[in-house]
Amino acid sequence: MGELLGRLSTDLGERSTYDASSQCSRCGYCEQACPTYKATGDETRSPRGRNQLVRLLLEGKLEERASARRALETCLLCSACSTACFAHVPTADIVLEGRRLLADRPWAGRALSRLLLRRRPLFELLLRCANLAKRSGLSRLARPFLRLAGLRGLALADEHVRRAPRRFSPELLSEQLPASGRGAEGRPKFLQFLPCGTRYLFTEVALATRRALSSRGGSRPLNSGCCGLLAYNYGELSDAREFARQVISQAEAAAQAEASLVVDCSSCAAFLKSYPQLFLGDPFWKARAEKFASRVRDAVEVFDEPAARAGAGVVTYHESCRACHGQGLKAPSRLLSGFSAFRPLEESDSCCGGAGAFSLLEPELSEAVLRRKIERIARTGARLVVTSSTSCLLQLAHGLRKYYPSCEVRHVSEVAAAHGSTTGA
Repeated sequence: MGELLGRLSTDLGERSTYDASSQCSRCGYCEQACPTYKATGDETRSPRGRNQLVRLLLEGKLEERASARRALETCLLCSACSTACFAHVPTADIVLEGRRLLADRPWAGRALSRLLLRRRPLFELLLRCANLAKRSGLSRLARPFLRLAGLRGLALADEHVRRAPRRFSPELLSEQLPASGRGAEGRPKFLQFLPCGTRYLFTEVALATRRALSSRGGSRPLNSGCCGLLAYNYGELSDAREFARQVISQAEAAAQAEASLVVDCSSCAAFLKSYPQLFLGDPFWKARAEKFASRVRDAVEVFDEPAARAGAGVVTYHESCRACHGQGLKAPSRLLSGFSAFRPLEESDSCCGGAGAFSLLEPELSEAVLRRKIERIARTGARLVVTSSTSCLLQLAHGLRKYYPSCEVRHVSEVAAAHGSTTGA
């Protein structure tokens, strides 16, 4: 058994994992909100089924641990079920506790977490080498050998990822210093947190965030490294706490100690806001985590003011799970109203199947969820779909190339930067 949180933050206050799972009344109202249940019709792939499995695990009454592991590892952690649930049962956190009970800790996730935490220069060197192989075409030639070696996830990652930046965001952003906008005291008004996705892959999003913030008082990058979400999702709680302590300490030490911390990946923003749950048994760090979390702002919150009208054809919006379900945020309607032809997306708040590494670990189920999403985008006739999570950017770009190539995906920061729209947090 891996390390457990033991206690979770719920709508009823702090509760043990067992009490949290017991809040599920098994009414089934969550099932039609669950992408994996809709794709499979399998009760064990439903939120109430997974909550019941974890409860039985905690009671020591479940003998079929292999089937339980399979049910839990196929959860997207999207939390759509919690939004649909009258009691807002925190199923995603309960599922993660179940995975830890089963010691479900993939070696690749552990290795990557440790590299990011303790050997980041080595990680960045390896990533630069991988990007060079991507640009040269060598990685494409390696795909069959990766599959033969049992590394299908790496082969899929190479297929999905089309971008291979030569330089990472911190270096690119440093060339833009000093920031063009300044606050009342002559300092940038915002701190810009650099998630791994926009730091290493979608560098143009980090640059767009910087540009969009420039007219609102400017920003300065908080070069703090990974938020710890990867470690948290793959069972390394001690690593997740160490990541959190580093980020909190660096934010506290920043010149703008009270400034809002803008995050251009909704998955990371949601996790940063959840830091207090990591320290429920540690009053000292919990208080610091609460103060820190109160400063975090998702780009969706920051960039929502009418933009100059733009004729980009039909535009629609996919709501990142960790924005709408993880933070209770909705589409930036005032920003989107700037487009001459905006059409709402059916099931806009339903997962696209990306979910971090889910598309690489569960490709068949992820593809079924993705097809449903792309079908609904195609029904709008959209030529542009906007979203706010880097995982969604990667997954939707892959799905659009495959099923609906006349449409492209952009981050909300890119839209805000292109049309000069910003607002306060």
